[in-house]
Parts: sequence; C-alpha cells; structure tokens
Amino acid sequence: MANSSLANAQIESARIVAANRRTDLLMASIGILVLGIATLLLTSVFVGLLASGWDRLINPDFYTHFPSRHPQQAGIISAIVGSSLVMLVTAVIAIPLGVAAGLYLEEYAPKNWLTDLIEINVSNLAGVPSIIYGLLALGLFVYAFSLGETILTAGLTLALLILPVIIVATREAVRSIPLELREAAYGLGADKWQVVRMYVLPAARPGIFTGVIVGLARAIGEAAPLITIGALTFIAFLPPLPVQATPPFVNFDWLTSPFTVMPIQLFNWVSRPQAEFHVNAAATGVVLMVMTLAMNALAIYVRLRLRRLHR
Repeated sequence: MANSSLANAQIESARIVAANRRTDLLMASIGILVLGIATLLLTSVFVGLLASGWDRLINPDFYTHFPSRHPQQAGIISAIVGSSLVMLVTAVIAIPLGVAAGLYLEEYAPKNWLTDLIEINVSNLAGVPSIIYGLLALGLFVYAFSLGETILTAGLTLALLILPVIIVATREAVRSIPLELREAAYGLGADKWQVVRMYVLPAARPGIFTGVIVGLARAIGEAAPLITIGALTFIAFLPPLPVQATPPFVNFDWLTSPFTVMPIQLFNWVSRPQAEFHVNAAATGVVLMVMTLAMNALAIYVRLRLRRLHR
C-alpha cells in the first residue's frame, strides 16, 4: 500500500514537472518570437533609413555644415552640438539627484504612508507622456523662473523626464544586494553611511549605470517636450564653447544660448515637401539611432565589466 502511494506520488510529481516544462517552453517560444519580430522591425527601419540617406551619410559636409534652404548644403552640426550640450546638462542634474533619491527611499526613508505615496508617484511618473513634462517646464522654467528657451531649460526638462527612471533603477539595484552583505559590514563596525557608501553602492553600480544610460538614451530621442519649451527648428550658429583658452577657462554662457537637437532637426526636414530634405531626414535618423544604440551598448558593456570587477 505504501509502495503504491509512493508510486502515485512520483507519477503525479513527474506529470507536474512535465506540465511546467511545457509551459516554460511555450513562454520562452513566445518571448523569442516577440523579440525576433521587434528586432526584425527595427532592422528593417534602420536598413531603410540607411539606404535612403546613404549619399548624405558618406558626405563629410553633412556633419560639419549648418541647416540650409538648399538640401544638398544642409548639415547637422548645430543639432549634434545642441544634443550633446543638452544631454550634458541633463546628466549633471539627473544622475546625482536620481541616485541620491533612490538611495534615500530604499535605505533611509521611514516605512510609512508618506513614503508609500512618494514611491507610488515616482513609479507613475516614469510612465507619464513626455509632452506633460514639456508643459510643466514651459510654465515653471520658461515663465515662472524666466530661464527662456535655452540649453539650461532643455536640460532641466529632460532631467525631470528621466529622473523617475533613474530613481526606480537605483532602488531596484540597491534592493537586489543581499542582506547578508549589510549585516557583515555592520558586524565589522561600520555605520549606516559607511555600509551604503563602501558596500551597497559598489555592488549596485552595474544596475545603477544601466538605468542611467537607458534614461539618457530615452532623453536623447525626445522632441515633444523641447518643442513645447520653444526649441528652434532652424539654427545657423553654435553656442559658446564650455571651455575656453583664457582664464577662468570655464564658460557658462552656453547655458543661456538658443538650441536645437537632432529629433527636432529630423522633424523639420520630414515636414518639408521636397524629397531631398527627406533624404537628409533619413540620414539624421540613422545618426540618431546609432547614437542611441551606442549608449545602450555602453550600458551593457559597463554592466558586464562591473560585474566581473565585483566578483
């Protein structure tokens, strides 16, 4: 009787394991199918843009000339410089604030209804449409603070946009650190800040850096919030350089300069009726996609590199 019950239990266990394996195989197949379709669509878009804009991509003048009424003479130098400076401001503002906020919420904030409310709002803000941030920046930075349609305003706007992403990524990275690591550090006599600074942060760096790069990659492709705050669609000059040859060697005048970015330049050319401008738009789309993919590749490399160093 006991042997019969044991045999039935083994049969039932084998049946459950087989059913779970079939479910895992089905879900894995669906995931691979969806990933393949998404990759195929992205590749087809990239190849189509590359084929359309190839003549402009191999022309060095395209990267060194300003926009022009003549499509063959138009370039993206002002958009590249504008995107670079806006992303610099975004990174300088969003990364320290986002990481610090994530650390506070995960390590220091008391567990009460106010903290729960903040956590819910941060998670919801990560999914708010970008145009809402543009309207917020228009009322706050442009009108209330009188910062104007400048690089500083654009950087602040995109910093607000990706701040929830960095906060969530930081919290998830910190939360993944085993509790035993903290307890071992406390056992060695470390205080709260020493544990966070010397043990938790180094262990969480791969996840934090990945979230930062993904957030910046999202910001570099945004056009709606920047159009809302008054970014130019045609600009034939460059802002002052952040670094100069004479003392004090650092120049902040570029923060108050008008600007354009690559998504806006692309939008401007796509809206033109001439087919030659559409070729320029395709070439700009390739450059923008390459920059975005490069940032995501950098995130993957940094994550793997830091994981090896942490081991």
